[in-house]
Amino acid sequence: MRAIADNLIAAAKKLRAALAPLEFKPPVAHVYNPLVYAWQAHAAYLRKYGNRRKHVVFFGINPGPFGMVQTGVPFGEVAAVRDWLDIIAPIGQPPRAHPKRPVLGFACHRSEVSGRRLWGLFAARFPRAEDFFADHFVANYCPLCFFEANGRNRTPDKLPTKELASLLAACDAHLRRVVEILEPAWVIGVGRFAEQRAQAAFPDGPVQTGSILHPSPASPAANRGWQRRATAQLKALGVW
Repeated sequence: MRAIADNLIAAAKKLRAALAPLEFKPPVAHVYNPLVYAWQAHAAYLRKYGNRRKHVVFFGINPGPFGMVQTGVPFGEVAAVRDWLDIIAPIGQPPRAHPKRPVLGFACHRSEVSGRRLWGLFAARFPRAEDFFADHFVANYCPLCFFEANGRNRTPDKLPTKELASLLAACDAHLRRVVEILEPAWVIGVGRFAEQRAQAAFPDGPVQTGSILHPSPASPAANRGWQRRATAQLKALGVW
């Protein structure tokens, strides 16, 4: 249903506008917003896979430097987006790129491990992307990626309270709008912080919330059979 995808696109534009005036102080030195420079790819993802109501919405916190930063797609590991999701689009440049964090788009040869693991889990269970997206969707809570002066990635939860409050307000509103549009039964955070944001956004329903272990290689638990652990968590919740 085209209207559903159109509503998601409108919601993403509204989030983009809400985040535009926000300012972030050191140690944040560079802020990338793929909803601006990678909009074509992001909009293509929403049109192609956000065109019907869902049973489950997965969401992560913010882009990784070799994932959505490069492709505009949540957890957007290049090979997964290109080969499984069958999306490829021109990618522009952030206004101020960090020299250690270039945006190469679909020419990026680095793999986003979290995205490779997440989309790999879904592709293993649903060989055709269309079958996965019949009942599932993957979103991102915050589209901004933060880099310190040395190029280190800084996650939103590490921002000062005042900066974080404005960011969370905009992103909570967007998450609620995505759920209003897609009408899922479940909202599953990829990682505990994502689950906490879902609980804050929906304290009284209308969705059930839960989480799966974040697939980041920085997590020792995720490096020991992440796919098996995540599948077991989803089955225990009753999602799968």
